Amino acid sequence: MANLAGRGRSQSVGYILHSYPYKETSLIVEAFTQTYGRISCVAKGAKRPASGLRSSIQLFQPLEMEWSGRNELKTLYRVDWVGGVPILDGLALICGFYINELILNLLAKDDPHENLFKCYYNAINDLNSETAISIVLRKFEINLLREIGYQLKLDYSEEENVQIEPKGIYTYLPETGPMELKGSSQHKLKIHGKTFCDIQNANFSDPRTLLESKKLMRYLLEYYLGDKILHSRELLKNYKQI
Repeated sequence: MANLAGRGRSQSVGYILHSYPYKETSLIVEAFTQTYGRISCVAKGAKRPASGLRSSIQLFQPLEMEWSGRNELKTLYRVDWVGGVPILDGLALICGFYINELILNLLAKDDPHENLFKCYYNAINDLNSETAISIVLRKFEINLLREIGYQLKLDYSEEENVQIEPKGIYTYLPETGPMELKGSSQHKLKIHGKTFCDIQNANFSDPRTLLESKKLMRYLLEYYLGDKILHSRELLKNYKQI
């Protein structure tokens, strides 16, 4: 979208990730935009009943947004609903919160990621489709790590640069990739070589691949998140299958 230079404003299609009160009548809005990446804006007066912004600030809906400011906290002027996406509810809604939290905690501000924006758009739509939610989450997690510079190494083991053997058993080291386990290893994370091959091919049809990819991604995300907490994970504990 455009940079409205004449008015010192920028605009882009985006999604609201989170909003919270700011002073008496305003909101801080965290958004993920197609053109500018993740941004933070103050929506002045958005808590007032008559505010034009109030009804437009919706989660998981594509929005046309306009704002100004070069500092980290920008000023939001306009939000228009683009439409076309069903409302999330139930488990899909919780998973949407989880995806939003990943972006908020792992993506730097003002850093464009158009490919990740497309992945986000697809994930939000797929949460309402017949695609298994666990597959939607795994694909998004993998794409997110790739976009922020932590692409999974899936084809060779790290210690000998040997191609992954589908029948082999491995663990995964975040900085170097798969490492073959030999004998009675005490590593908690054990992944079959076939799982790495399946992830490489975006094939999650094997139940074991789906289970092991969940364990792998949880391990890696906890590593990269450090001491950051995902509150949506508490809600997801009742849904062990995802």
